Amino acid sequence: MLNSFSISKPSISKSVIRKIQRSIVEFDMLFDQDRVLVGLSGGKDSIFLLCALNTIRKHASFSFELAAITVDFGFKPAEDNDYRHLAEICNNLGVPFIIKRAELAQEILHNEKQNPCARCSYFRRAIIHNFARSEGYNKVAFAHHLDDAIETFLMSILYSGQIRTFQPKTYLDKTEVIVIRPLAYLREYEIKKALSILNIQAMPSPCPLSGNTKRTEIKELLRTLKKINPHVIEHIVAAMREGRTMQLWPAEPTKIQIRAKSALFWGGERKENGKADDN
Repeated sequence: MLNSFSISKPSISKSVIRKIQRSIVEFDMLFDQDRVLVGLSGGKDSIFLLCALNTIRKHASFSFELAAITVDFGFKPAEDNDYRHLAEICNNLGVPFIIKRAELAQEILHNEKQNPCARCSYFRRAIIHNFARSEGYNKVAFAHHLDDAIETFLMSILYSGQIRTFQPKTYLDKTEVIVIRPLAYLREYEIKKALSILNIQAMPSPCPLSGNTKRTEIKELLRTLKKINPHVIEHIVAAMREGRTMQLWPAEPTKIQIRAKSALFWGGERKENGKADDN
């Protein structure tokens, strides 16, 4: 349970903190003595998540540790990367800052079997999860927000034929680490506004594909749908919840099942209408 608090300005608004608190409480994300490793990409969402968790840490009724990790995939030469901004943010918050470099840029950008964004996400998660396990962090916090969940939901339906999105809290069997997403109830515009009030600048993405992805296409689709139906976001969020009314087609039969049923169908029809066919 989190205590009520007041923070000197500039600060994160109580309404925003309440939404984060709701996700933490509803999905049982944080407990006493947790060691939390925050994935810090340098973008607005991850910087805000770190600041928000640090604020909550100061006023919560229990104690937990925070650390931040940045993964560098080598999209730029090491000497061209400048992480002093992130290091300064972490230093001001009193949070340990770790940088892990992995020369995987070419593998991510030029893999024929997997989408670059999916490949990048896979490697980033693997590096962070394994580091968390090796260093004794039992929780990994990612900055995915409500818009991310909605976009993932639609991408799964439109691009892979699946009805799914990421969970606010997930236990990983392989690493025995728990992934949490405390911003699950926050909209992207709320994060932008909160970060501007804190007067903290985000870093530009080093990814050469930034702004030219399937997720960008989905963002544009949602903007168009909102012009037609202002409540489309609320309806999609409701559809993501378990327990909602569902009326789906039956599971797709196997090829063997279809062949067997087709044989019975045509064979039965010939026997029934055999005399008519002879005329």
